[in-house]
This record gives sequence, structure tokens and C-alpha cells, in this order.
Amino acid sequence: MAAQIKFHQLRAFVAVTRHGSIRSASRQLNISQPALTKAIKELEESVATQLFTRRSHGMSLTEAGESFFQHASLILEELRAAQEDLQQRQGCVSGQVNIGIGTSISRSVMPEVIKRFHRQYPGVRVRIMEGQLVNMLHELRQGELDFTINTYYQSPYDHELTFEKLMAKRYAVFARKGHPASEISRLDELMDWEWTMPTPRGSYYRQLHELFASRGLAPNVSVVCETFTACSSLVAHSDFLSILPAALADDAGLAPLLQRLPLDESLPLATFYLIQRRDTTPAPITSALMQLFRLICHSEPA
Repeated sequence: MAAQIKFHQLRAFVAVTRHGSIRSASRQLNISQPALTKAIKELEESVATQLFTRRSHGMSLTEAGESFFQHASLILEELRAAQEDLQQRQGCVSGQVNIGIGTSISRSVMPEVIKRFHRQYPGVRVRIMEGQLVNMLHELRQGELDFTINTYYQSPYDHELTFEKLMAKRYAVFARKGHPASEISRLDELMDWEWTMPTPRGSYYRQLHELFASRGLAPNVSVVCETFTACSSLVAHSDFLSILPAALADDAGLAPLLQRLPLDESLPLATFYLIQRRDTTPAPITSALMQLFRLICHSEPA
């Protein structure tokens, strides 16, 4: 009969996987290296499988280890969430909420939501990850993100997630103030300029990529910027064009540097959803943060 897997073994395994070595994991867990090595050895004996390949510079997962890690990390996140859920239901207002947000949300809705949430729950930590949904799918599926507010594009993991529509936002073509193309009103006349945009691997930028392709248009995206900060900064200080949230035209920090081009056609609206794992029930504090996002998003103009 196989030995029972213990919590400290899973914790050791996940820590070593994430940090890449016994030494780094021992510092993070505040456990001695011999104790951590013993826990990993006992775990491999319990599952009768080698989970790591030992190398001089660290440890890497075997194929079996890769598969086991998906389950082990999810188990630990579920246990963390369950413990915080019980504490919160008993009146202990603490813990951590991990969320993902799209660029438009980070510039518009997020600051007000977090300000209100922190005022109500000062003892709760919030971790915020910014980017496209495709970059968050792994953490979302593994329970490392409680939810995300983002645009959505079909993926093989749709059956694992729920999608609640919150709002739609306008996007537009932007350039620096005084750009030579500042008076151009036709989208097809902008294709020869240099562009910067995120990789169109999913969400709204994938939708735009397909729209351009259907019309025989192909922006010259010579620089790929995966973060809003890098993209907007490059546009503001060069002749690159980009597609960004239309509300930036009224942003106090960026309006003096950027201008929205006067196109005679509108780009598709970007629809934002509250996205979470289908097989999970949010803890009370997580639900409270979700409700604040719903409240603020529903009051936002497009």
C-alpha cells in the first residue's frame, strides 16, 4: 500500500519547483535544507515516482513531476483559500485576494475599487497582476488568481471558467502630440506607419488582428509591448502608433503627451468580463471585492 502524502511534503515540493533549488526553497520556507531534502525524498517514495532531475545548478521537474505539480499547487491554493474562508466567516477579516486586470481596468476602474476595498478591509492584502487574459490563464486555472477582470477570446479552457459581462470600453488609435499622421482619418492609410501593440494571442488584440486581416489590412507592428506602461511611453516619445483605451485622451497624466487620431470609423468595443474558475466558491472577502468591481464597472461610461 502506498504511503500517505503529507501536507509538508506537498509544500516542500511546490516551493522547490517554484524556486528551482533546495537552497532557495529552504530560505523561503525557513526550513533547513536537510529537512527539505528529506521531505522531497519521502514524497517521491510515497508516489513511487521520480519528480525531480537533480543537476549541479539546481533541480528541474521530470515529466511526471510537471503533471504532479499542476495538482499539488492547486491543492495548496485550495487549502489556503479554504482556511481564509473559514477565518473570514468567523469574523477574522484578514487574508489575501489575488486578482488579474486588463489594461483599461488598471487605468480606470481599479484605483477606485481598491481604494474603497482597502478602506473597508485594511487587514486584507491584495495582489494585482496586469495583462491580457492569455497571460493569466495558468495562474487562474491553478487557483493562484481568484479572478480576473479582462477581455475574452475563445480558448480550450472555456469549460473550466465562468464569464460575467461587466462593461464595454472604447479603444482608439493613438499617436504622440504633433505626430505627422495626426490628421489622417482613414485606418487603411495608417498601415505603413510603425506600430506597437501586444502579441495578438488572445482577448481584444486578437479580435483586432482578425478584423484587420478580414479587411486585408496589416499594421506594421515592429515593436511588441506586452505592458501598457511600455506601450504608452513608446508612443508618447516616438512616431509609433498604437491602439489604446479611448479614455486616455482625458487622462491627466497622458493627455499632454498623446492624441487620439480622428478616424472616420470606430474600432470594436472591448467587452470586459469577471472571469473565475467554474468549480470554486469565492471566500467572503473575495466576493466583496468582486461586488465592488461590479458596482464601479456598471457605472463606467464606454
